Order: sequence, then C-alpha cells, then structure tokens
Amino acid sequence: MSKIVPIKVQKAEAEKLAAAVSQMAGVEAEVVERVNGTHPRPVVVGNSSPESWRALAEMLHSEHGVDHCSMVTGIHWPEGDADKKWEVIYHLMRIAVRDPPIEDGLVRPIIVDPSKVKGASTPLELEFHVHLPDTRTPSVDSVQDIWVGADWNEKETWDLVGIDFDGHQGMRRVLLPHETPKGYHPLQKQHHLRYHGFEEMYDDSQGFMRKPADAGRIK
Repeated sequence: MSKIVPIKVQKAEAEKLAAAVSQMAGVEAEVVERVNGTHPRPVVVGNSSPESWRALAEMLHSEHGVDHCSMVTGIHWPEGDADKKWEVIYHLMRIAVRDPPIEDGLVRPIIVDPSKVKGASTPLELEFHVHLPDTRTPSVDSVQDIWVGADWNEKETWDLVGIDFDGHQGMRRVLLPHETPKGYHPLQKQHHLRYHGFEEMYDDSQGFMRKPADAGRIK
C-alpha cells in the first residue's frame, strides 16, 4: 500500500480549489509543483487583494475544508511597486482530520488508506499572498477566529514587521520585550540594524565559546 496520497489525486483537487477561488473578485490562484525530498507535491499558490482576503479565508475554511494555518510571513518592501510595499503570506493546509477518537484521555490516530483518499478528504498545501500599498499603518483582516494557528503567527508578524491584523483579539508583543517602544518593529527596512561594534561573535554571558572559524569577524 502506498504511504502517500497519489500525486494525481492531489493535483486534481488542487486545481479544482484554485479554479473555484479564482472566481472571487480580487483573487487569483494556480497550482505549482514543489519537491520535498524525492516526492513532488502540488501547492495552491495565489494572490488576494486586502479587501477580498477575509471572504477568501472564510470560503477556504467553510467550503473547501482548509483547517490549519501553519505560518504567517510578513515582508516590508520599501523599494517595491507603489501597491506592493508590504506583503503578508498565509501558509495554510487542508489536513482533513476530523474528530479523532479519544480513549482513556488519549487521542487515537485515524489510520487511512492513502490510495482511497478523495474529494475534500485529500490533504492540500496552500499559500496566499496579500499585497498592501505604501502606508505607515499596514493592516489586513485577522483570521484568528477561523484558524487557531493564526493567533500566534499574526502576533509574531505584527511584533517583528509591524503589519497589524484588524479584529485580532489580544494582540501583544511575543518576541520583543513588552517595554519595546510603540511603533518599533525590527524587520522594517528603515531601521538598518547592525551589531553596534562588538568585537566578539558570541557573548560569554550567554554561555557560548568563541569558535576559531569566527576569528576576525565583527558581531
């Protein structure tokens, strides 16, 4: 028995989903092939306008069974086109695991024959990009209430990049200190971060020993 869902089945489902969401205003999607190790896999990759993002997320969840947000990436593009100065990338998955049984307080795995998986039960990987125009207050609609995995990821993206998520409940610093000045987000390109002229690559107070290969490098 094959240990993975046949690529032909995944590709057909990915193309079906991409075609469906591309019918929405402000949304376009296609299927691209990526390789992880020796196994190619189809990935739905698309773009959404900020105005369409929330409706797209609701559609993906309710109509296409997309049930997991694995990561959110935020990027500052100060030298990009006027309508693409900021970018948010949502990495999503359709895992298709529904209500696993719990016995004696332990979640039991659901064993499925991959060769028989079809339709909405077919696992898929998705990646949607939302571009934002030049602004000092970039923001998109939060999907925290749709995918619990978006909760931390949206916090992290705001903390580091400064892209806000409208409707997010409990937004706060999660990596930077809570006393970090308001408006400071280190991955915004205007900060030009540097290492302040320290001569040691590793701080002894952190318990690291200097490596010979680092001789002459500036921290």
